[in-house]
Amino acid sequence: MKGNVLVGQSGGPTAVINASLAGVVQAARAAGFTGIYGMQFAIEGFLEERLLDLGALSYQDLVRLKHTPGSALGSCRYKVREEDLPRIYQLLRRFDIRYLFYIGGNDTMDTVHRITEFCKKEGYEIFGVGIPKTVDNDLYATDHTPGYPSAARYVALSVLHAGRLARDMQRVDRFLVHQTVGRDAGWLAAASALAARRREDAPHLIYIPERPLTRDGVLADVDRVVREFGWASIVIGEGTCWEDGTPVSAGFSGGAEAARRDRFDNIEFGAMGGGSAALTLHRLITEATGFRGEFQVPESLPMSAADRVVSLDREEAFACGVEAVVRAARGESGVMVTIIRTQSDRGAYHVSYGTAPLEEVAVRARPMPPEMIAPGFVTEAFLEYARPLVGDIEEYIDLQQLPPVGAAPG
Repeated sequence: MKGNVLVGQSGGPTAVINASLAGVVQAARAAGFTGIYGMQFAIEGFLEERLLDLGALSYQDLVRLKHTPGSALGSCRYKVREEDLPRIYQLLRRFDIRYLFYIGGNDTMDTVHRITEFCKKEGYEIFGVGIPKTVDNDLYATDHTPGYPSAARYVALSVLHAGRLARDMQRVDRFLVHQTVGRDAGWLAAASALAARRREDAPHLIYIPERPLTRDGVLADVDRVVREFGWASIVIGEGTCWEDGTPVSAGFSGGAEAARRDRFDNIEFGAMGGGSAALTLHRLITEATGFRGEFQVPESLPMSAADRVVSLDREEAFACGVEAVVRAARGESGVMVTIIRTQSDRGAYHVSYGTAPLEEVAVRARPMPPEMIAPGFVTEAFLEYARPLVGDIEEYIDLQQLPPVGAAPG
């Protein structure tokens, strides 16, 4: 093949992002590319000429890479400036890069689009393909995003396990608030519903960015649940807002920390230095009811928990990397690989792979559709969507369902 390959990983990791990287390297090698380079610390590192020779990896190295957490190449959240594009173009030419693969979310797709368009204007032929990645699951034009199934499983299991603890400790703590990542979409918070098999199971309430809240509404929900079950399990997406548009997280921080933004002008939440939606709800409920409770902000843990990876997720992430190389090798550019869900005659889960234009993916998001959202919870439509992705959730014995012993004879 003509020219060399360049691949990078941008933004926050997922538990399977390195499987996509392994797919790119394996497919590029099979296609006959001799120069396969990795950006160390993504586009920011590339601007510093920090490249790694991925062609030196053995087959066994690639197998291990598929199972490695984090972003193995190193990542960044650098927003490419217009004045960076000539420098990037010069480096691409110097290293004879003709195939660019970038693994990431919306902002990453925007970066690939801008680079390929600049090179086109300069008359330099380069094939740029984006590979989807985000635990938020909000990328446009794909059924789901690699990384989401494993993060969703992490959330479901965490809420299940913490819910058992909270239920058993309800004589001490009357409520639990669990915060998930998800700036604009509630897909990850919604996945917590997979933990529940009965109405009394955690979670009882799920609050997502697609549905603004009122303080009175939250307190009424909690009061209703505690009256019915004796305790309440609440899950909230970090980007959920009040009806006036103010982030719930700003209720604790007074607005200053909640307004802190990253290089892409995104509000920072929770452990990233901003306010916390979970802490806000915890304070609201405690001050209104006097209940003692707990809040949990796992933040980046669902993005890197290799011990809870869904095997389907890993294989799809790998396949997306392979598909990107196949598409580019036959001349496609300016697209992102997408996952298309198909159903067999027996209703079994299957997927195929397609593409979507980068300029559309970069500017559009995919919130949860209304048919998957119920007041303070999710619908069966969401559960049907998510179950094949997350896999089976273990069911534990519940001694609370045993028949009670009658009063001692007197």
